[in-house]
Amino acid sequence: MDHEAKPADPAAAWIERIGAFAGLDAEARDQVARRARVVHLPKDAHPFVPGAPCEAYLIVLDGSVRVQIVAESGREIVLYRVAAGESCVLTTSCLLKHEPYSAEALCESAVTAVAIPAPLFHNLLGASPAFRNAVLESYASRVTDLIMTFEELAFRRLDRRLAEALLARAADGAVTATHHDLAVELGSAREVVSRALKALEQDGMVELGRGVIQIKAPEKLARLARSV
Repeated sequence: MDHEAKPADPAAAWIERIGAFAGLDAEARDQVARRARVVHLPKDAHPFVPGAPCEAYLIVLDGSVRVQIVAESGREIVLYRVAAGESCVLTTSCLLKHEPYSAEALCESAVTAVAIPAPLFHNLLGASPAFRNAVLESYASRVTDLIMTFEELAFRRLDRRLAEALLARAADGAVTATHHDLAVELGSAREVVSRALKALEQDGMVELGRGVIQIKAPEKLARLARSV
């Protein structure tokens, strides 16, 4: 990763912010405090890209990181987001399998994260049951989230997911997003999302503008989002 780094606080105050690390034994806590690095990345930075070696176990302290796949056609599909207190499931997988990254990450805001070097990560997996349990529990939780994402992509109608996404993004009755932004969010093609938005407009639920979508009938949109 290309970013500014500095030693973690010797007191490891950040450890208290990671719920899964609350039960770390003294030896593991001391090693993590001494050898981990706090990293600061600006908005739109790429913590990793496809083919890059996986050099550290990453935990986000502040901000949000989007992990996505970009096809040769340029189409982007969001796999998941990593928020404060969470680790990256792909990073964990790559570390466990000793493989490079197969997707890319994008900072959606300024991000502060902790990077635990790969050698320390592997040492603690073997030496500290508390560290191993924390890593595996986080990994299992994120895998479940990822499976749910794929289930939505495969089985839930696009118009329902689009309605839910619009309501989640709305601020003061409007959504500031392009059709491409929403297509990436929903794992669909821009043309397909544009047709769905046009249908919502014809039904009186939204009004489309350049880069802005006005929510005209939020209750109706909410009913659509909840429908099966």
